[in-house]
Amino acid sequence: MIDLLGQGDDLLRLVEDQFESDISVRGNQITIQGQPGDSQSVSLVFTEMIALIEKGERVDRDLVERSIDMIRHGECGPSSLATDIILSHKGKPIRPKTGGQKRYVDMIRKNTVTFGIGPAGTGKTYLAMAMAVDALKKREIGRIILTRPAVEAGESLGYLPGTLFEKVDPYLRPLYDALYDMMDPEKSQQLMDRGVIEVAPLAFMRGRTLNDSFIILDEAQNTSPEQMKMFLTRLGFGSKVVITGDVTQVDLPKGASGLGQVRDILDGVSGIEFVDLGARDVVRHKLVQRIVTAYGAYEEALAERSND
Repeated sequence: MIDLLGQGDDLLRLVEDQFESDISVRGNQITIQGQPGDSQSVSLVFTEMIALIEKGERVDRDLVERSIDMIRHGECGPSSLATDIILSHKGKPIRPKTGGQKRYVDMIRKNTVTFGIGPAGTGKTYLAMAMAVDALKKREIGRIILTRPAVEAGESLGYLPGTLFEKVDPYLRPLYDALYDMMDPEKSQQLMDRGVIEVAPLAFMRGRTLNDSFIILDEAQNTSPEQMKMFLTRLGFGSKVVITGDVTQVDLPKGASGLGQVRDILDGVSGIEFVDLGARDVVRHKLVQRIVTAYGAYEEALAERSND
């Protein structure tokens, strides 16, 4: 009951604050009184929490809030998502945490090319990386290729010190960070030295055909339409491609984003799937979700004003 209700009934109070029903606890019995729809939702929340505890999950405020949000939107709860994708080198299970993330993972498994489009914190790159490492461990593919465009967000590459590789390394660093979370850094470095894992700027993909590979293109909103076409036509036999990006954060100095245009061209093509992730799929600090929602509302209001 402590796992279920939280220290000092912290989780119980959280559920009470979110619903109108009266909740009373006596021993191991929870009694819910209220309007049928509301009390049914409360019952589903506790059922979810119990299922997660039985699966060995640690139930905290974030998990309870996510359960409430999913149940209110008529979705299955987090307990149905608790299928591990992969264990990190630290033994941490990596799995989808929202309905949108579950669909994203399912589409990666099902399709040759998957686009994951959404704001920061929705797990686009992280989950794709987990799928890539899992496929490599299962020997479903022979190598992992991680790439992203080296586009300046207000800075100039030319003024950065060092060689070309040293200049583009900061742009690739988030890919290394995600990789090191999945695999031991020493093991990762060994695989990179052997060419089994490759991290490179998008420009280095030109002229190649990538067979038997799991390829992730990150920050794809900063590709031009020509670069997007170039990248997609690198696809070889036995390969899988995941393309991630946020069309609201384009750093291109001018011209159209390849990610913004590609849906109009490829939507409906067999073997290619577009998955849209939103504010409800943000699994970072709760405030990040609110920030994403606030920016979305602001941009919608601006668009409406410009159309008037």
